[in-house]
Amino acid sequence: MSSETKRSEKPLFTNKVLKKTSAFVLVLLLLSMLVPVLASAAIVFNGNFASDGIVSGQIKFDGSVGQTVYGQPQVSVGVYAANGEHLQDVTVSFASYANGVSTYTIPNATVINSVYDVVYFKYGTSDVTGNIYRDSESDDGGEDDGGNNGSGSGGSGNGGGGNTGGGSNGGSGNGGSDGGTGGPGQSGDVSDVIEASNGTVDADKLRAALNKYTEVTIKVTGDKVAIPASALVDANPKSILNIVTDHGTYILPLSAIDLTELADKVQTNVSDMKLHVALYALTGDKAAEVADVIKKIGGKPLSDAFEMSFAIEGASGATMNIANFDQYVKRKIPLKERPVQTATIALYNPDTKQLHFVPGSISSTEAAFWRTGNSIYTVLELNKTFNDTASHWAQSNIEQLASKLIVEGMTDTTFEPDRNLTRAEFVAFTTRAFGLVDVTDGTYFSDVGRGSWYSGMIAAAAKAGIINGYEDDMFRPDAPITREELAAIVVRAYRYAGGTVNVTDTEQTNILSRWSDANEIVWGQKEVAGAISAGFVQGMTNDTLETYGFATRAQTVTMLKRVLLSLNFMD
Repeated sequence: MSSETKRSEKPLFTNKVLKKTSAFVLVLLLLSMLVPVLASAAIVFNGNFASDGIVSGQIKFDGSVGQTVYGQPQVSVGVYAANGEHLQDVTVSFASYANGVSTYTIPNATVINSVYDVVYFKYGTSDVTGNIYRDSESDDGGEDDGGNNGSGSGGSGNGGGGNTGGGSNGGSGNGGSDGGTGGPGQSGDVSDVIEASNGTVDADKLRAALNKYTEVTIKVTGDKVAIPASALVDANPKSILNIVTDHGTYILPLSAIDLTELADKVQTNVSDMKLHVALYALTGDKAAEVADVIKKIGGKPLSDAFEMSFAIEGASGATMNIANFDQYVKRKIPLKERPVQTATIALYNPDTKQLHFVPGSISSTEAAFWRTGNSIYTVLELNKTFNDTASHWAQSNIEQLASKLIVEGMTDTTFEPDRNLTRAEFVAFTTRAFGLVDVTDGTYFSDVGRGSWYSGMIAAAAKAGIINGYEDDMFRPDAPITREELAAIVVRAYRYAGGTVNVTDTEQTNILSRWSDANEIVWGQKEVAGAISAGFVQGMTNDTLETYGFATRAQTVTMLKRVLLSLNFMD
């Protein structure tokens, strides 16, 4: 949906034109006129965010931003948490200027007063760096691969790139503050580690820790633990339990569980109930089955496969497995091999023997991911290509999201990037990208029958509030999706995942006034303005949105990638 998108669909000139001097000069003039439009306004951080909060290094201002700050002895930039919270401002000093890039140095001993492990710099209202990760305090937190070199442009959320550094998240057992983004939020101080004895947490110790802290780490010897619900009754509902096992970490926000409702399921009192959390590494035939499926799709395992579960137990010994939560829950698993750019976190479904994308980020030592459900998870490498995307403007975006199991081709070898996307197809892309679990226990639209390939995904998106359908109680799954509908669904999905997109009526008017065809927006003015503000929509030309037009598969993939990067749902 960007101006670059439309211009890339056709060649600017042919070989015949190049032979004519006058036409050649004309092309050069046209290209020179396009430079201001195509140049991206970006800022890049090169430096280090130490474990003690001291940040050092330089910020480079490129493109139009570089021209804007040029000549200023000092520039003020904001420091934000990954969830968008403004933390403080930092004044940087001019160092050098070369080739349109203005470089400014961060003063020595600048301290970022933040409990968060992930921050970013922002200049003005829209230009941001990539995420900057605090170094781990432990010696085994992973190598530094330059992960703090990301950049963003034109208000594209937290930017792309820069999320691949090896030392970004540290080890799974350091008991440090977890700076999760997207679904889960961050909270408070972290307590000393509580040791689980014989697979059970002492209720008094846990209760005392939660009375003092909003984040408590439980260290488990083995792969499962029993937590007495009585210790959680009076805790801050925003508290988080970091359950660190021998095979990874299960991060349980208390806001994800309703103790009374759970106790009713096993006909017991909360004071008598236990919560069972388990995180196993698969072995034997089960492990071989996952490895075989990865091999069949042309992939390579980068970690073991891990099964995770959450169950409740009543006083009578009655138990019940809880398959899904109503919000994202974060987990971490270790890697066996160093990841590559196309590495992805995947859920394995033993019933269908299929792998599905899971939102998350990958460092050199572990994968951290968010999902509402409990299942089998693994990390793999896959390099997917299509015959009909070679040299296409969206080739890298399509191949990356296909390699991450988010989008599929029309066949194994073709993607049809310029074909219009149907509403059902986009819902499929979205539910995969956000890790939604198919819903089979209800019908939300009269024209979406059970048994169709998209019914479970459409129901899941409707349940999450991402799609609404039409006034006649229909969804029209086979209709091509318009860019207006696309923008609205993307904004709703972003909010569902914990992202913030809010524009006032005045901001909406100002944003839409830039586009000559904004009056063509039928009903989604607020959503389209929000998508533009967040950097998800950039326009078809320099002054048109064409929201009434149909979205192509390539355009949809590109927009979806921007959203996932801004949420840190992919690297």
